[in-house]
Amino acid sequence: MPKYMKDKGYALSLSKGFAPLIIIVITTLVIGAGIGGFLVLREKKIPPPENEKTARQEESLQKQKTKLGIQLPETSSTEDTISPIESALPPLQRAQFPKPPLRQPSVELPSSSPPPPPISLPSSAPRLACEGSKTTFDYPPVNLDKTSMMLPRGLMTGDHVIPVGNHYFQNFDNQKFDIEIYSPGKGYITTIQRMPGAEEGKDYLMFIEHTCTIDSIYTYVSNLPAKIYKHIAGKEYVGDGDIRIPVEAGELIGYYKNNLDYSIVDKVVGSNRIHIDINTYEYFNEPARSKLIEKSIRTAEPISGKMDYDINGKLVGNWFLEGTNGYAGSGERNWIGHLSIVYDYMDPKRIVISIGGYEGQDSRQFVVKGNTPDPADISKDTGIITYELVEIGYRTKEGETWDRRSFAKITETFGYDKVLGVVLVQMIENRKIKFEAFPGKTGAEVSGFTSAARIYER
Repeated sequence: MPKYMKDKGYALSLSKGFAPLIIIVITTLVIGAGIGGFLVLREKKIPPPENEKTARQEESLQKQKTKLGIQLPETSSTEDTISPIESALPPLQRAQFPKPPLRQPSVELPSSSPPPPPISLPSSAPRLACEGSKTTFDYPPVNLDKTSMMLPRGLMTGDHVIPVGNHYFQNFDNQKFDIEIYSPGKGYITTIQRMPGAEEGKDYLMFIEHTCTIDSIYTYVSNLPAKIYKHIAGKEYVGDGDIRIPVEAGELIGYYKNNLDYSIVDKVVGSNRIHIDINTYEYFNEPARSKLIEKSIRTAEPISGKMDYDINGKLVGNWFLEGTNGYAGSGERNWIGHLSIVYDYMDPKRIVISIGGYEGQDSRQFVVKGNTPDPADISKDTGIITYELVEIGYRTKEGETWDRRSFAKITETFGYDKVLGVVLVQMIENRKIKFEAFPGKTGAEVSGFTSAARIYER
């Protein structure tokens, strides 16, 4: 080593520098050997032991199920599989839809109980690439020039024992499937399902996702445009992430003949049927809002109607026969165990008693003779209440009786004189009542409960 390097201390620095250099060389050789070994293993594709792999899969699946609070199908049988469209609907409508073919299970959020939304809405599977939350629309969902009237939410009729959450657009004089149906805003069609018994190309249920929290739901959409129909042609159901058809605001999505069901689902408002009433018209901008209100036959506020009346500790609201699985019910006629003691969908002061399984087989709706006492005032301290049942009538602003088929502005309701039956009801707990119907009887002919009385709960 040159003397000047020794004199300036380079000898010491150089000797110290060899140590890290040696370490680097050794480390490089070790890493190289490791990589080589890994490549050999990879080339040979040696799988983990089967029992170890299965255990890891089961553990991962269980963690996913626990995290989401769900139960994924554990059988290959389609009988126990609930499709996403069924999860998004009230159980009353679930039973009416055929089961879709079994597919790889997707993540589904638990449906509300009791009762789910509805259009009930209910909870639904997470959607890919949704955007935004609150939104409003510039277009009505139908051609209003061809539509006679718009019914409010809250109707009870036939097997719709519980107040419905959708509107009805109607024209009973129309003869063809030629009334246009539109998407009110930009979005994606995520589900299409043909209604049970409908012919090919007619009567489809359709979901449009507008944002991450707002959907439009249609029932009885027919004659779909080619860009939409090609996805459902020859099938009964498409959804579960299989489709995501873009639609623009005001775009044609089909036609209807006499009746179309339409509802807006706002997941921010609520995920079950209890206290989730929304004002449909608030989701539409002018002039669409005013044009929709012009077609509405309800004049009482809220004009869009109301469907949720439950008050804890009070008689008013929805009830379900004990042991019949709540709103979901059981069997095809799952509304048999339903009971509503609420108010008319046109007149918020008129008491309605809607009974599933009236006379043991039918479902009927009545109003109360004398329209008293108010179920919102009845508690477990009130005792037994006797309601005499009569038919309801509607009067237009011109003072005429409404025919229930033609457009009119309804200003009042009335009960007919003839008593068709009697019900006895008593609140025995804050969320439990005793109930018995006496078809064909009057109040004077009924003295108290019999062994046929039933317990309802919520």
